[in-house]
Amino acid sequence: MSTEESPVEREDRWVLNLRGMSVTKITVDFRLMLFLDSDWEVAFDASVDLSYGTAHANPSVLLSPESQGVAGALALFGANVVSAVAFKSGTLRLVFDNGHHLTCSPDPSFEAWQVTGPRRWHFASLPGGDLAVWTGSGASES
Repeated sequence: MSTEESPVEREDRWVLNLRGMSVTKITVDFRLMLFLDSDWEVAFDASVDLSYGTAHANPSVLLSPESQGVAGALALFGANVVSAVAFKSGTLRLVFDNGHHLTCSPDPSFEAWQVTGPRRWHFASLPGGDLAVWTGSGASES
């Protein structure tokens, strides 16, 4: 589990404090949801690239929540987060200890993904490619 108490803002990204948290539940309806330890949730409303290892050795698989084409996400069940970064450009990148990577780019028309956690942390990819961040003290656009 992460030793940092809160996400950390950098110049071009937010480093989320999800390191060491495991995927405890996966659900699918019109979106793909990953539930992590400590009440963190990651929701994907847009297509997500799932890759394994290096891009040169293994091509990525496109997970499509809107058509429920997300079977590849089952490989994440029980995996621990190694890195979680929300870029201010609206892209989310998660890296797992089993070698899998998830990357979700912003969508031009709707919020592509959201990450919510305890103490009212909420990150969302805004339509067109910005990042919104809410904390217990309110919202800001990065």
